[in-house]
Amino acid sequence: MAWYLYPVAVAAGFACGYINTLAGSGSLITLPLLLAMGLPANVANGTNRVGIVLQNVVGASSFRQQKVLDWRGGLLLAIPAVVGSVIGAQIAVNLDEQMMRRAIGALMIVMLVVILVRPNRWLEGRPGAVRHRLDWKQTLIFFAIGVYGGFIQAGVGIFLLAALVLGAGYDLVWANAIKVFIVLCFTASALLVFLVNGQVQWGIGLLVGVGNMLGAWTGARMAVERGTSFVRWVLVAVVVVSAADLLGVAEFAGRLF
Repeated sequence: MAWYLYPVAVAAGFACGYINTLAGSGSLITLPLLLAMGLPANVANGTNRVGIVLQNVVGASSFRQQKVLDWRGGLLLAIPAVVGSVIGAQIAVNLDEQMMRRAIGALMIVMLVVILVRPNRWLEGRPGAVRHRLDWKQTLIFFAIGVYGGFIQAGVGIFLLAALVLGAGYDLVWANAIKVFIVLCFTASALLVFLVNGQVQWGIGLLVGVGNMLGAWTGARMAVERGTSFVRWVLVAVVVVSAADLLGVAEFAGRLF
């Protein structure tokens, strides 16, 4: 690997870790980089999980130190997500990725409208709705999110935030903390699947992971210090950019001009 790609890999990891900790879709930065470095798509997908695991170890620890991590609630919601992630990783090579990207991009547009039209639900949460037990709806939702996270990872944080805020009742800061913990749990299980199948390149994965960890630490601190309003606007920006990327807006614009 050319020498100049080392700082690029760390910088991309930092951006990924920062965005993932505050919102999600940070893998839309690191996955294209890994592909550009010559890794096959399946190996890039597996290698990306190394940095994600490291990032969320740091992020979860930081949120815990700042006393905004609900461990009990996170563990319960992580159970169906972990099961789903193993299945998602196993079937990763059998799905039409392009069609799925378009569908997810359209869904993110719908979520953007919800975030902008009903901001108080994202800023305040519903404290009375937070329960430390799983019902069948939450089990299905977090299982489905786990399947997607095991399959491709990119964008999973956005869907977790929606489930945690709109479904479980947490505000954005607490939801971010639990999201980081859940992603740590199911990414670790998905990483094992990729490892067994020989689809992890440890060298570049750990290099990007250094940046991931630094970005996660910075993002966790800013989330708590600046509060839910700041996190909401970061979330809006990330959803807009992610939806545009998934829907191929830049590619379409390039053809026009």
